[in-house]
Amino acid sequence: MIQRIQTVYLALAFIVSGILSLVFPLWKDATGADFHVGQNTAYVLLFGLTAALSIISIFSYKKRQTQFVYNRVNIILNFILLGLFVYQSLNLSGETNVSEKGIGMFLPLVSIFLLVFANKAIKKDEDLVKSADRIR
Repeated sequence: MIQRIQTVYLALAFIVSGILSLVFPLWKDATGADFHVGQNTAYVLLFGLTAALSIISIFSYKKRQTQFVYNRVNIILNFILLGLFVYQSLNLSGETNVSEKGIGMFLPLVSIFLLVFANKAIKKDEDLVKSADRIR
């Protein structure tokens, strides 16, 4: 069933990872130029992979355990992405010129929260199905 609440959470995670990551800059360098995701292939691959996992998880709604595992892998990928952003922000050159961190650096954190909410809803559905099987 695609109309479940975890589908909404997963669709929002896809929007954050797949679309908003391309819109918002990650940071501004010492010259004041915006640094976007498209300027680094590793970031493009990781954001693309998290967006793809969100879509795959949406369409695997009949297999709740598989959907749960996809979301866990997606959370791990977002933590890796967040770690790369923290590492990069600590090593930005020209810190004396006050480079600014962009809102794009917080997108993996938003995606993690949405995936956790989706996993809670999936777990709730799984418990409901198990309790209905016990009654029969």
